[in-house]
Amino acid sequence: MKQSDDEQYLHLLSIFHYVVAGIAALIACFPIIHVTIGLGVMIAGLTHPQQGDGLTMVFFGLAFVLIGGTIILFGWSFAACMVAAGRFLSGRRRYMFCLVIAGVECIFSPFGTVLGVLTIIVLVRPAVKELFMPHAPETAASQAA
Repeated sequence: MKQSDDEQYLHLLSIFHYVVAGIAALIACFPIIHVTIGLGVMIAGLTHPQQGDGLTMVFFGLAFVLIGGTIILFGWSFAACMVAAGRFLSGRRRYMFCLVIAGVECIFSPFGTVLGVLTIIVLVRPAVKELFMPHAPETAASQAA
């Protein structure tokens, strides 16, 4: 493989990371429905306690809010990590971060699985590893030689 092919693969992978991150962020927004329902149950339990046990309704609503909020937070964090991995792939930085995120992406089926496997296949190549290596700055002695 030529080095330009590897650079092109990394560029394409970075673009696909942005796309899959957008899909993951959108899917992570679905539990907003649970948060809204939980807030409604909590407000109903606080404002109308005579219709039932108000404290039970508050705790039930709080559980909905906490579980939904946690899922949203994890989903958006996952999407942010994928965006960061896309940036690092295009800048040829933080090799290990990109490799770990590629492994974690495999959980997000089917798009993340395909992207994660392809990213791992490209990143384990020795030529690609070299692209991520920091190059020593040229000194005056090496320029004179």
